[in-house]
Amino acid sequence: MSGLVNALAIVAVVAIVIVRQFRARAINTDRRWWLIPVILAVVALREPGILDAHHRTESVALLALEMLIGLATGAGWAWTTRIWMAEDGVVWTKSTKASGAVWAVGITLRIGVYAFSYALGLHQNSSALMLGIAGTLLVRGGILVWRARSLGTATRPAPAYGDGMRQAWKERA
Repeated sequence: MSGLVNALAIVAVVAIVIVRQFRARAINTDRRWWLIPVILAVVALREPGILDAHHRTESVALLALEMLIGLATGAGWAWTTRIWMAEDGVVWTKSTKASGAVWAVGITLRIGVYAFSYALGLHQNSSALMLGIAGTLLVRGGILVWRARSLGTATRPAPAYGDGMRQAWKERA
């Protein structure tokens, strides 16, 4: 695929994921949750320009950093997502404000990696970003499925980061 098609695919996937994350959605733990991330990874790895031919070592280091950011974003996103089981046994999920913060930090770090690679004169292909997004989705999906399967018969939401914090007491006027 060309760089433009890769960029459009990345924008489409990120837009769909971000819009859908803040709506309550039923998840199926039996579904092949890993399929889309694997397809994205295969498409990214098939591209010949994923590494800069003139700066292989630096390019591999930046790709590893991109993957680390992607994996951390996926884990943070999954742990800040609220999960609960309805009375009918269906598992539901909805992202929190903390999930939005995780996304914002992940995007900012990725922009920083690309700015750094540009400053060093390295060519960072869009395939690296696609591979990072695949890692994000794979880790998030895996953790969410694991959390959903561990719910058992509980009907209260599984805690997400920031849940259970005391609300500030408000004085009556």
